[in-house]
Amino acid sequence: MRELQVETKYGTVQGELLHGTRVWKGIRYAKPPVGELRFQAPVPPESWDGIRQATQFGPENIQPRHESDWTGGQRPVESEDSLYLNIWAPEKESTNPLPVMVWIHGGSFVSGSGSQPMYDGTQLAHRGDVIVVTINYRLGPLGFLHMAPLGESYVTNAGLLDQAAALQWVKDNISAFGGDANNVTVFGESAGSMSIAALMAMPAAKGLFNRAIMQSGASQFITAEQASAMREGMLKILGVEPDNLQKLRTIPAEEIIAAGQTLKQQIGAGMALLFQPVLDGDTLPQTPLEAVNAGSAQDIPVLIGTTRHEGALFIQPHVPFSPEIDMVQGVDFMAPDLENRVAIADSYPKTADGQAQVMTDLFFWRSSLQYAAAQQKHAPVWMYRFDWVMPEHPLLKRAIHSIEMFFVFNTLPVLKFMNAEPDEAAAELALKVQDAWISFAKQGKPETAGIAWPAYEQDRATLIFNHEIEIVHDPEASKRELLGL
Repeated sequence: MRELQVETKYGTVQGELLHGTRVWKGIRYAKPPVGELRFQAPVPPESWDGIRQATQFGPENIQPRHESDWTGGQRPVESEDSLYLNIWAPEKESTNPLPVMVWIHGGSFVSGSGSQPMYDGTQLAHRGDVIVVTINYRLGPLGFLHMAPLGESYVTNAGLLDQAAALQWVKDNISAFGGDANNVTVFGESAGSMSIAALMAMPAAKGLFNRAIMQSGASQFITAEQASAMREGMLKILGVEPDNLQKLRTIPAEEIIAAGQTLKQQIGAGMALLFQPVLDGDTLPQTPLEAVNAGSAQDIPVLIGTTRHEGALFIQPHVPFSPEIDMVQGVDFMAPDLENRVAIADSYPKTADGQAQVMTDLFFWRSSLQYAAAQQKHAPVWMYRFDWVMPEHPLLKRAIHSIEMFFVFNTLPVLKFMNAEPDEAAAELALKVQDAWISFAKQGKPETAGIAWPAYEQDRATLIFNHEIEIVHDPEASKRELLGL
């Protein structure tokens, strides 16, 4: 067995052996972004003497909370000081450095953490013989306010820069844990996947990873003009005048998070992403789609996909249809570049389920297809769709947004918080999903269940994960063409 005491660039950490896996929790990868460092780019951590215990997760980034937001009975510890990462490694020693998989969590850029139970890296590390890393990053207004215009001591896209800093820490230190710093796969879901789309376009992340797995999210951004209007709205709510910006360093973080919630209510943002990557011309010079199309992620293979019914998590079928929601307006919001918006809106049933389908197809599926088409000119791309359902379950009778994560990490027991107990067939499917992710991390090509999985090219080969696994060429072709692809 390799040592549980590991010497990093900054000091020694002591991990523990859990369930046949070596685990280090709560390793700081940047200085606390508090006080004078609030709204600044992340700064490398300070070194320490002696041995630092790495057996407790670091705090989650401070975020809006609802009582139903966590899967355990205990409210997570949260803090503005949250820039920590966690590492899982196989117990047995390997003669060669192991592939590294770095998970970027989702949560609409306002919630989540790398320590949530469904992201436990034990099964992936143990079964796949890989190193798994999960990270926290700054969220909401702390991570995604467009602050750079206020002066040199402020930065935009701090949350994305945190992710790049965590990846730099991995590059500098992961070999001490048995990992291969030259074989790093980033994988993430929802806002985590959208983050990866942005990282592939960001100068700050260049050379920090070799492969990317994008689950239910692609090119996402707001313009600098929109972001500036949001910043000004936030400053007004917080009572910060232009001649007293220093006040921003001392306002309690809880007040800043609350101001973000107030702003969302004021502008009636609904399910829209208020905080997200900002096209600022500096940290994010181009939209992620334009950048990858131009070759910003040259030679980075991508595995990308969606679930079958993404929108059913947000607009559930039993919800009464709201005629106040203009379907054309919804299409316009999610795909303003399309000219046939009325025809698209008319092609969906005027029901809550129809609204959910619009969200699935335009916000998630279409953006993933666009991103795949842009990147396939510069590296191999593979496409999947996750269709698994539990027909008897009120929510999981659809393949909802985020459900595939429990299969990727093989943390199906965590679904008990939804009163769901997946059966043996689901457990077998989890192994097949994991096989695909692990083989992609190891060799840059996904393989599972002995199926020949062609790259996503002109015939648009897509692997469908369901009770049975199959390759479908150009699924829902007529709908794809209607969506201008």
